[in-house]
Amino acid sequence: MTQETTSTPTVRPRFTLVKHWQEPGENDTAVLAFWKREGALSGDVKAEERLRQVVLHAQTPEGEVAGVCTVVSMTLPRLGQPMYYYRCFIGKQWRKTRLVNTLLVGAFDTLENYACSNDYPCIGMMLELENARFGETLQRAVWPPPTKFIYIGKSQRNLDLRIRYFRGARLKKAAKTPAAS
Repeated sequence: MTQETTSTPTVRPRFTLVKHWQEPGENDTAVLAFWKREGALSGDVKAEERLRQVVLHAQTPEGEVAGVCTVVSMTLPRLGQPMYYYRCFIGKQWRKTRLVNTLLVGAFDTLENYACSNDYPCIGMMLELENARFGETLQRAVWPPPTKFIYIGKSQRNLDLRIRYFRGARLKKAAKTPAAS
């Protein structure tokens, strides 16, 4: 006797990446609604300021925002070079998808293209892995393509730091410090 099994195919939503970087804020309302619905912003974060930092948001086929990524330019003293510090928030419903990778790769490509065309305001992207699961499962010193981020040590919060440089980026000259007298 044979037993028939039916398997329900796993439906993987296909997300559309919507660019915000250096573009007018026509999608701001949808992103704000997403952040509010998901409880993504703490009370001390200014939503208008964070909106100016959005690189991309991911949208479901139904038009619902599923994830948002932002960057802020910063220079870590250890590196002495301007980098985009990357943050990503994925909605609860989509956290078991590969959306986090899709946004990371999309954001890197967007920022790299911008940097190449604008004399490299930042020379790459930096991640601080807050999600403990990533720190436990992604132990390679260099992540495989398409991400290719490399491990550079621990942050002040004892979290893994990873960076990836933009193609063609050159180190910026460090600002001179006054000589000690």
